[in-house]
Amino acid sequence: MQWKRRHCCSYGKYLFSLLSLLVVLLFLVQQKYQPTVREGLQVRYTPVSFWGDELNTTKPKLNVSRQISETWLVTNPLTTVVNISSQKEAAPSPQEVPNVKTTMAVSVEGEHKDNITPGPYAYIISEPDKCSQSRQAPFLVLLISTEARQEKARNAIRQTWGNESVTPDLRLIHLFLLGRNGEKLGVLQQKMLEAESSRHHDIIQQDFRDTYNNLTIKTLMGLNWVALHCPQASYVMKTDSDMFVNTENLIENLLQPKMKPKMNYFTGHMMEDFSPIRNNESKWYVPPELYPGNRYPTFCSGTGYVFSGDLVTKIYQASLNVPYINLEDVYVGLCLAKLGVKPTPPPNPLLFNHWHVSYSSCRYKHLITSHGFNPKEIFRYWRRLQSTKHNACINMI
Repeated sequence: MQWKRRHCCSYGKYLFSLLSLLVVLLFLVQQKYQPTVREGLQVRYTPVSFWGDELNTTKPKLNVSRQISETWLVTNPLTTVVNISSQKEAAPSPQEVPNVKTTMAVSVEGEHKDNITPGPYAYIISEPDKCSQSRQAPFLVLLISTEARQEKARNAIRQTWGNESVTPDLRLIHLFLLGRNGEKLGVLQQKMLEAESSRHHDIIQQDFRDTYNNLTIKTLMGLNWVALHCPQASYVMKTDSDMFVNTENLIENLLQPKMKPKMNYFTGHMMEDFSPIRNNESKWYVPPELYPGNRYPTFCSGTGYVFSGDLVTKIYQASLNVPYINLEDVYVGLCLAKLGVKPTPPPNPLLFNHWHVSYSSCRYKHLITSHGFNPKEIFRYWRRLQSTKHNACINMI
């Protein structure tokens, strides 16, 4: 037993030395191939994947050689590739993926190019002639975020606040924004969606997975489409399919078509002095690797914001040099900050509401957005508003 004990100890020393040598070799290899931050201006993450439905909580590796300022976005356009693959949903095979760029960023010189390409995802459904079907340039383009299964909501909007005959003297266009459904019923839903598109010609869709964490991509698709096919629009509004929008009040009293169209104009429900949520249990979680600052620039709630037509191309081009964040309204605010454009507070802070406003004819006559509607409620509120809109009332908002 004495010999065996001495023999095991001697063997353990040799094994420990060998393991130590391996650790040193691994460390040297890691140092050689580890991504670097050159003078704080470039950050590399894991390869891009926008197919997931939640942020990958195994956070991207980040090697930061110096502290990044809270104004990193405005002063330092970063070359960024973000991995937001879902833990619950496997990434698609390479055959499923369209010709996707591995980065959302380009050189700073490219920021000022006039030509806009269709972007990293192929269009499945598009309406390239939507704006050119009339000599009159659209006064307002409504970009409405929706999902394939929400056909009833789309039909309600088509017949109420999104109806293109709401303002007969001005051209109004509505477009529903969708990605691709990745569920088992996705093939059937896609066929139904294409049939719906052939009837109404108001759907645009690109080949990315339609999930909550891809709402930023969906909004960028809408901006890309307007920049490509409708750059002459005076104003654009981005909103959602569960919203009620008083388009008449929006056009007549806020945008005032008799006035010259505004420039660098962006407004909605103001979100000021908001901090990133670092709790990874939250729906709105943003890890420091995606946004290292302690405060977001002022942005407008994604439930409904309005901006001048000249900002469409500017915001889209800015997005090419702004690191991706899955919170769509925050991301647009980051693009505005990069452009040096500050959102304009609306004339009344209760014009844009990201909550459900209880109905009264006076409230709904003077507001622009109210949140949280099913299709039946959209119909009901719209009919009530139309029947009372000519009645005199005191502004109650």
